[in-house]
Amino acid sequence: MIEQTTEVSTSIEQEFLSVICEYERVIYKVCYLYANSNAPLNDLYQDVVLNLWKAYPKFRKECKISTWIYRIALNTCISFYRKEKNVPEIVSLTKDTNWIIEAHDPINEMLKQLYQRINQLGQLDKSIILLYLEDKSYEEIAEITGLTVTNVATKLSRIKDKLKRMKKEE
Repeated sequence: MIEQTTEVSTSIEQEFLSVICEYERVIYKVCYLYANSNAPLNDLYQDVVLNLWKAYPKFRKECKISTWIYRIALNTCISFYRKEKNVPEIVSLTKDTNWIIEAHDPINEMLKQLYQRINQLGQLDKSIILLYLEDKSYEEIAEITGLTVTNVATKLSRIKDKLKRMKKEE
């Protein structure tokens, strides 16, 4: 009986590690937007993975695995600020993020400016725009954030306008 339990446990661990490897960049992107001096990137990442591990046995596969991962990652990052009562600080992009290209690339500069502006948004707005930039549908964003599809569309429109205003002000 103990051998069978060990086999099941090892199987779940391997399955979980495979999921984490597949979605590692997604988790880092979410954590990156919420990282600051009080919540270093690697600490947030570790908390998200821990929460994913705790919740993994209860994952009922009623939604896509990516939706479930986004939901837990966003909730973990947002919960950190609620517990600590900290306001997120603006963090600049660093060379630690392997998904950004060469420093003098014009596209990289535009991405850097975009992420700096996104870091100035509120927590919910950050979550919504991140999911939008990840090509999630309004329905998926609504499912992850708990908002209605109409509310997502309205908020996205306002977020885009806010980002455009920020660009003009610079």
